[in-house]
Amino acid sequence: MRQTKLTKAARGRDCQVRVPGVCNGDPETTVLAHFRLSGTRCGAGLKPHDLQAAWACSACHDAVDARSKTEFSRDELRVMHMEGVVRTIDILISEGKVAA
Repeated sequence: MRQTKLTKAARGRDCQVRVPGVCNGDPETTVLAHFRLSGTRCGAGLKPHDLQAAWACSACHDAVDARSKTEFSRDELRVMHMEGVVRTIDILISEGKVAA
């Protein structure tokens, strides 16, 4: 997997997805979790752009990618993931890592 500036920026960061009762709060497990949305550049074998992603701990990443079961519906998890995307972009802008 190719490492970009934005995937590297996720290392050691706080989870921005924050699934209640799931988030492990461990920045050492944080990765860039891509949000797939119809009509955007994604599909079989093609990941969305790195700006279309949230910093997520391993537990939240497993939850939003449906690798683990939670009490939340798929729609609820998608909202939490999208909120994490927005929080992540906000931090990246405030740190000057991406231009507004």
